[in-house]
Amino acid sequence: MLTDEFGRDVTGVRVSLTDRCNFDCVYCHNEGLGDTRGPMAAQDDEMSADDVVRFLEVAAEFDVDAVKFTGGEPMLREDLEDIVERTPDSMETSLTTNGTFLPGRAIALREAGLERVNVSQDALDPEDFAEITQSGAYERVLDGVRAALNAGLAPVKLNMVVFEATAGYVPEMVDHVANNDGLQLQLIEYMPELVGKPEWAIDIERVHDWLAEQADEIEERPMHSRRRYWIGDGMVEVVDPVGNAEFCANCHRVRVTHDGKLKGCLNRNDDLRSMGEMTREEIRETFRETVANRVPYYGEFMVQNDDGEWVLNEKYLDTLEA
Repeated sequence: MLTDEFGRDVTGVRVSLTDRCNFDCVYCHNEGLGDTRGPMAAQDDEMSADDVVRFLEVAAEFDVDAVKFTGGEPMLREDLEDIVERTPDSMETSLTTNGTFLPGRAIALREAGLERVNVSQDALDPEDFAEITQSGAYERVLDGVRAALNAGLAPVKLNMVVFEATAGYVPEMVDHVANNDGLQLQLIEYMPELVGKPEWAIDIERVHDWLAEQADEIEERPMHSRRRYWIGDGMVEVVDPVGNAEFCANCHRVRVTHDGKLKGCLNRNDDLRSMGEMTREEIRETFRETVANRVPYYGEFMVQNDDGEWVLNEKYLDTLEA
């Protein structure tokens, strides 16, 4: 297992299979790389299935035991089932998707070895959903959630980005997962440092406070010190990385871009490292370099000044200029 200089073991990888997407969500940051909306046909720069599997086999050599496939929309890859089936058995395999392609494919993915799925769903009203996603696929997403549950991919986590436009929908989403077996809710803090529009951000502690008032039980997970709230028969988890040094200090993931680059931190693109032709030795060397150079974003790369504002640590100015 590889460990960075801040004592953080790398136990998981997040692999983007494409930067294409059939949605155009207003908050999307494409794993920190920017816009995803574009041609729907497969692009020449996407890693092949062989490249992805070769990377995962090398990652398994370093005791990485979990992979999450992402995008863009990863289910635009017609070879997704093949990739999942060829993923090393030692790895827990999960997927983040908008859900529109799960009907008709959820069973095949489960049979290929997929264990868990996160489905993006920010609203329970079709018009509200369309405004956020720039898509009219609301019913298709609901069908996708049902398909995942029927395929045995429970619990299905519903990903909801919390910002000015969606904050008012949180109570009904909490009720939704409490009243429907097999669903959990993951509230993801809006990240203005990646998307822009800081005026859309809300105080995530208000959400924590409200959940705490409703909760029958509260627990804190070791991963990122995330808080979970058990409300009735539902579970709600908050992912709140913005300005959160503790979150960054507990990050154990390396990201892989669709075109074969390693990324040590979601919030940075100055640390991208290409794996070249993706031979096993190139992958090993780049993986080691990426882990060795990982830096917690908040609390190290960004530090608080005397006024409590987050500012760039001067120690890393040369890194950016290089």
